Amino acid sequence: MAPTRITSVDCFVLKLSNDERYLGPTNEAANPTPPAGYAVRPPWRSIYSPRFETLLVRLTTDSGVSGWGEALAPVAPEVPAEVVRRLLAPALIGADPRHVRPIGVRLRDLMRERGHLGGHQADAIAAVDIALWDLAGRLAGLPVHELLGGAFREHVPTYVSGLPRPDDAQRAALAAEWAAKGVERIKLHLGKGVAADLATVDAVRAAAPQVRLAVDAHWTYDLAAATRLARGLTARGGIEFLEAPLAPEDLAGHADLARRTDLPVAVGEAMRHRYDVLPWLRQRAVGLVQPDVARTGITEAMAIAELAAAHHVPTAPHHSVALGVALAAGLHVSAAVEHLSCFEYQPTTTEVGQRILTAPLPGGPDGFAVPTGPGLGVEVDLATVSALAEER
Repeated sequence: MAPTRITSVDCFVLKLSNDERYLGPTNEAANPTPPAGYAVRPPWRSIYSPRFETLLVRLTTDSGVSGWGEALAPVAPEVPAEVVRRLLAPALIGADPRHVRPIGVRLRDLMRERGHLGGHQADAIAAVDIALWDLAGRLAGLPVHELLGGAFREHVPTYVSGLPRPDDAQRAALAAEWAAKGVERIKLHLGKGVAADLATVDAVRAAAPQVRLAVDAHWTYDLAAATRLARGLTARGGIEFLEAPLAPEDLAGHADLARRTDLPVAVGEAMRHRYDVLPWLRQRAVGLVQPDVARTGITEAMAIAELAAAHHVPTAPHHSVALGVALAAGLHVSAAVEHLSCFEYQPTTTEVGQRILTAPLPGGPDGFAVPTGPGLGVEVDLATVSALAEER
């Protein structure tokens, strides 16, 4: 039998309309009129778009079978798209898509000695890697989690990410609504000052005392303030983890903070590969690893999870504003990870992300069923994706 070969690589840059806009971390800041373009929304330092932006990649073989991948590229997805077209596609054409890991090593090494293991290069490779796993699964007639060695679970537990309301009273009311629906975990997007953060925690806890909380500080604090926050959270009890308390490159600071508190320090969304994560694990600077599969790809997400498990650290995959393809990829990784904590559920992102699929992924705030179809187990609505790409 002749080997299967990749014959085409297609990129789809999507920017969904303001009707389904993204306004920063779950839109918790009061901002009813989004800016026309990219902006920074204090106290957070990252740049955000008023829309959902993403990159989809389709790989097609000589037999007509296609696989889909997605990069978490919420700002300027045109950049990783150009990386795919100019740098990765020539190395993909003619390759056997079943050789996922050898292809991944080849793509990684293209710009490795020039310092491009991260950034837009990693975004582009992540999308291609997910597409390769989807394609390999379709060719084998198996779901991706089976190719990864099998699923540890058929249902992936989740936490609700964010309470998108402008003040504590309204956040508390929304938390109570979630609790009434059976939600057991909620992550608060904070970083607005230690006193303000603790006040938000207190308000939400009073309204929904049965819900376990986590706090995402969005890299806003120095070590002294992060220590005060961690101690205040610990004193309140029932806090799952403190995410991104310090600058993302501050390995020593996170290690110091981890020694000062019993609260798990969670990091990972800025990390793209095993080489990023290993020194953090060795120095005990992280108590919960959060790889984002649309930033790492499936291959590196699994490598990160295995490294974490070897250091007795659980994994809780990050999921931000990527759409349905990335969601499916994250669920397969979550199923195949032995030491899983939970998966991030973004209500609005999930709703919008289903638009590009012919059928929605079953699940929600109480968790997701692991997809069982071949590959990623989802079908991309090509007509919708093509129309959205043309609108851009």
